[in-house]
Amino acid sequence: MANATAEIAGPAPKPRRPRVLPDVVRAIASEILSGSYPVGSTLPSENDLCTEHGVSRTVIREALKTLAAKGLVLSRPRIGTVVCERDNWNIIDPQVLEWHAPNSIDPALFDSILETRRAIEPLVAELAAQRASLQEIADLEAAWKGMEAAGSDVGRFARSDAVFHQVLYGACHNPIFRQIGGMIETALNFALEATASSVDRRDEAVKVHFGVIEALRMRDGAAARKAADEILDLAARDLARAKSQHKQD
Repeated sequence: MANATAEIAGPAPKPRRPRVLPDVVRAIASEILSGSYPVGSTLPSENDLCTEHGVSRTVIREALKTLAAKGLVLSRPRIGTVVCERDNWNIIDPQVLEWHAPNSIDPALFDSILETRRAIEPLVAELAAQRASLQEIADLEAAWKGMEAAGSDVGRFARSDAVFHQVLYGACHNPIFRQIGGMIETALNFALEATASSVDRRDEAVKVHFGVIEALRMRDGAAARKAADEILDLAARDLARAKSQHKQD
């Protein structure tokens, strides 16, 4: 009877591995982003990738589709899967940023983020001084209080800093700037987290951020622009310090 039951039930199912596809995507992407698979090179064949990662061809094909959607690779008939030029990579996509190995992000990306912020953030602050609602100003102050209360908690400081800038972009009530803010949000968060540990004068950062709040309360656009410039000057200093520490490491 026991044997009959076993025959009806069949073999025990293998444990599911729900993280297989994301893990394979991350592994291949990390090799691309780190330069192990250089731009213009052809990835190993699907069969070789199956063997390397211990998965089926279906998983490999889905992984390559994901990477292609992010602009990292391109499938070419009779050639294979080729690593795209860096200009095609969706470098500020949240997943692409997460796929980087620790300390492997090109420092030039952080420079580009800062340049973008310098181009638009002072104007965003000026517009916010004219247009922010009382609730938005209150939300900005709540984020600022998170920065102030963070103390030595680098993660909390960076998260509160990121929320501050998210609220500021929304408070300008310009849908184009708001979308730009959304596009660079992940990259900005990444940059803030990367440089927060290098900030040895967080009290100074807290002070200049409060200057934005005061300017918005007074509806003073010029003061808001000036405060935003001061925030960006500190960001440039912190970025330079983070780069220096990275070189020493």
